[in-house]
Amino acid sequence: MKINTRRWYLNTFGTMMAAVTGARVLSAQQQPPAGERPRRSTHTVNGIYYFSGTGSNDGYPKDDHVLVTDPFEKHVTRTMDALKKSVERAGCTMDSILHLEVFICLPHADGVPMPTGKARFDAHKAQYDALNKIYGTYFSPGKAPSRACMAVEWIPGDSLIEIVGSAQVVTPPAAG
Repeated sequence: MKINTRRWYLNTFGTMMAAVTGARVLSAQQQPPAGERPRRSTHTVNGIYYFSGTGSNDGYPKDDHVLVTDPFEKHVTRTMDALKKSVERAGCTMDSILHLEVFICLPHADGVPMPTGKARFDAHKAQYDALNKIYGTYFSPGKAPSRACMAVEWIPGDSLIEIVGSAQVVTPPAAG
């Protein structure tokens, strides 16, 4: 039985993006050339920066991690801050982001009841509305990228939100 994991999904997405752009396929299963470090969850190909798995605890020390019981708005703000730092390190801007896929989930924790039926829909809708309120503040007017938003059952790492996407490099970082 084939299990469709996040890694499988991201590999499939990356392969499709490579096919569309004509770039070389980069996969976590490929071996890096001798003497080169393995590829990470971010890379730049033909002036496009691809990133995956940006969540609310990325770039924060363990003692400053948010928990699933923290307010959703805190998760969104920290994720968007981490995304901004990531794209800027790669020579991009928030306005040069081409596309984002945003995954949100409800908290899974002892003592936190999981809503069902219409209450579950309403909880996801409240998250979606909170996301949109914060999300829009990170882009210049009229510059928000295309976006898909999906409610999922679970996101690893105590995060209630995760973002995957691509951005056009506007100022390549200095080789280091």
